[in-house]
Amino acid sequence: MPIMWDQAIVHPPEAASPPPRDSRTQAIVSRLAGRPLVLVGMMGSGKTAIGKRLAQRLGLPFIDSDHEIEAAHRMTIAEIFASHGEAYFRDGERRVLARLIGEGERVIATGGGAFIQPQTRGLIRSHAVSIWLKADIDVLMRRVRKRPTRPLLQGPDPEGVMRRLIEDRYPVYAEADLAIASRDAPHETIIEEILVALEGLLAQQGHFTPDMNAPALPPASTSVHVALGDRAYDILIGPNLIAHAGERLAQLAPGASAFIVTDANVAPRWLAPLQASFDAAGVRHDHIVLPAGETTKTYAHFEQLCEAALEAKMERGDFLVALGGGVVGDLTGFVAACLRRGMGFVQVPTTVLSQVDSSVGGKTGVNSGHGKNLVGAFHQPSLVLADTDSLATLPPREFAAGYAEVVKYGLIDRPDFFAWLEKHWPAVFARGPELGHAIAVSCESKAAVVARDETEQGDRALLNLGHTFGHALEKIVAYDSARLVHGEGVAIGMACAFRYSVRAGLCPSEDAERVEAHLRAVGLPTRIRDIAGWSASADDIVSAMAQDKKVKRGALTFILARGIGASFIARNVEPEAVRAFLEDELRAGA
Repeated sequence: MPIMWDQAIVHPPEAASPPPRDSRTQAIVSRLAGRPLVLVGMMGSGKTAIGKRLAQRLGLPFIDSDHEIEAAHRMTIAEIFASHGEAYFRDGERRVLARLIGEGERVIATGGGAFIQPQTRGLIRSHAVSIWLKADIDVLMRRVRKRPTRPLLQGPDPEGVMRRLIEDRYPVYAEADLAIASRDAPHETIIEEILVALEGLLAQQGHFTPDMNAPALPPASTSVHVALGDRAYDILIGPNLIAHAGERLAQLAPGASAFIVTDANVAPRWLAPLQASFDAAGVRHDHIVLPAGETTKTYAHFEQLCEAALEAKMERGDFLVALGGGVVGDLTGFVAACLRRGMGFVQVPTTVLSQVDSSVGGKTGVNSGHGKNLVGAFHQPSLVLADTDSLATLPPREFAAGYAEVVKYGLIDRPDFFAWLEKHWPAVFARGPELGHAIAVSCESKAAVVARDETEQGDRALLNLGHTFGHALEKIVAYDSARLVHGEGVAIGMACAFRYSVRAGLCPSEDAERVEAHLRAVGLPTRIRDIAGWSASADDIVSAMAQDKKVKRGALTFILARGIGASFIARNVEPEAVRAFLEDELRAGA
């Protein structure tokens, strides 16, 4: 199974109640201005041992990136290399380090090859202080022989390999901010040399200002353009985007301020890195943390957010920044559409569901007692930053629920994509490179539909496959996420839409069976009775459907299918036919 990189930082940093800082170490930490210290160098150079003591001296947390990865995966680095190859490991290592660096003050020991990667090196250069622990080959070989699991030295001539690595890597390590000789001397002696060198470097730097032209602003892995004329925007998809959100906003609208909207689940993990990126880019910002969950999409929280943004003196040319899932994005976008009669809006989605669906297309709104999303507006964002690193910590249930929207794009009009998902879903769930591909295809599919039909007057309604059923089920459980979350409702709804299509003689039964089998394989529900504590009747469901946004003059509209990848809009569906279908569905699951 591919490596679960999302687990690479689940272990807390080592911190054994460091002693209080004296005036000297306090001055060093203050001048670091939130930047971490990153130790680089060859295997055996002492990065872990020296890093721990340096962190304790400075009163900072310490993290060894290799140890984090090994502990999370219960595999040694050598085993990871053997199972998945170096290229795969380096890609994951880069993403782990990007997250760690974005978390601010700490001491980080890196693997020997990390600093060699240009993108990681650029990130360290602009957002950290790098310290090269330089050691002679005899020192290195003496040390590495004590740990015979080094993957790059598993051959007949380890010393020859070491010499070649030194020849290749030392010119790159020399780009570090500081170089300290790592030798057989007391660790405290080397720590003192590091502190002296740090004091000199930080004095030269004075007040730290990030280099806006440095290569630390990497291009997104994928960029999807939403072609809407003067409302056009880009969706950037890839790792490490939150760490550079401030720079991108400053490029988009120089001088603009930002009001960050997030929730209680997302804030502890991603608010600080986003704020740090705004600070580094000189973007004035404020924020609000709302309760998590669908029940936040209410008039009361709409008012609370409006008043908070006005209190923060946000002007019409400033931006509301939605940091979170679909609830935060929908609410923030609606406020942006209304506040000062239209403000700028940036989406920073942190869930699969929001990255592939709700952050794209400009649908915003809040829920009413009569139904979901019945009060809202079309208000396009100016930019979407889909940071794939933010998906690393999603609970399995939430990840699977978001995946339902990914499946939807294959079922609408991309049978090849659905077949690809049937084969590659384990790698998608393992957060491998396949995840980025799945998100990109989903965004491309939605962007193409939105460009043709921005306000859902025509085929944009296809994006609601499974939603007429799903929204009704959500309403009946009163948006209780313990019982049903949106993506689970969509999964049940899509399975129902295909089974109804079979019943109506529109779709081959084997296609409906494939859909249900795939959804169940990834852990999603496919039957109404899968919802815990379900007791509502078919009449209750039809009544809830009557308030769906797609209802016209009392007639139900469904998205049905002639097969996988062949969905269509079915208008004027008879409520009695739907009621009879639902009664059979409920009996089948009883």
